[in-house]
Amino acid sequence: MRDGADPSTTLRPGLPDHYLEPGAIAALLTVPLETVYAWRKGRSGPPGFRIGKHLRYDPRAVHDWITTLTETAHAAA
Repeated sequence: MRDGADPSTTLRPGLPDHYLEPGAIAALLTVPLETVYAWRKGRSGPPGFRIGKHLRYDPRAVHDWITTLTETAHAAA
């Protein structure tokens, strides 16, 4: 961040300002942690990435994934 920059202008409204861990995804969606890992293995969940051995998720990508799910559900209804 630049010196003197207002942090509130760099953060995305309504989203955390850091990458999420699998446990945070499970808590956010109130599902078991094993479900998050199953989504990852089956490539059916939000896209994640590794930083070394650590799995992380971009909050924006998680939001987009949820939006796609809800739009698909509404279209099918």
